[in-house]
Amino acid sequence: MKAAPLHERIRREIEARILSGTWAPGARVPGEIELMAQYGCARMTVNKALSALAHAGLVDRRRRAGTFVARPRSQSMVLEITDLAREVVARGQSYGWQMQTRRETQSELPEMPGPVLEVDGVHLADGTPLAFEHRLISTAQVPEVLTADLAATAPGTWLLGHVPWTEAENRISASAASPALARVLGIAAGDPCLTVTRRTWRGGAPVTLVHQHFIASRHELVARFGAA
Repeated sequence: MKAAPLHERIRREIEARILSGTWAPGARVPGEIELMAQYGCARMTVNKALSALAHAGLVDRRRRAGTFVARPRSQSMVLEITDLAREVVARGQSYGWQMQTRRETQSELPEMPGPVLEVDGVHLADGTPLAFEHRLISTAQVPEVLTADLAATAPGTWLLGHVPWTEAENRISASAASPALARVLGIAAGDPCLTVTRRTWRGGAPVTLVHQHFIASRHELVARFGAA
């Protein structure tokens, strides 16, 4: 596998420190000269990494003052990105994942263009199908997923543990199970399903696109919020 350019490595390492909370909002990011010495590279390489972080809204670059971790903007999320495996276990059930297909391909979807890893599988609760998942993961943004054991760990769980995201979108709809989907889930064709379509980005670049089709009688989505 071709190694990522140095400016991309610098960007990812700084990004990881910010998103993990190691560097808090308002904290000073090492300056260009410090980073040049740390990575043994030219100023242009460091500047390219910092510019990408600024474009993603993760840092503020202030003339003569330096670079600082950006303070979060006001935002509200009706639905968080949660780990389905943890949700199932939290309600007292055993969780399982059965990967069905996995292949590298080239996506022509406008919302997820480029090289992707395409994964299909079924989430189980107490050994019974709960949801069918079809997922695309950008291998340009997440090259390490190509060596991940996604048969042992569901892609969503793996991504939450390895890949920070900066923006997400959830779409929820109701649908009737197609004959093919019904066979996979062990239900009758036409039975109601709850479909969650989720997209995540990192610094404006798409990370994953997933469609999860839940058996409606076995899953619900709850959004809790207050008057702000």
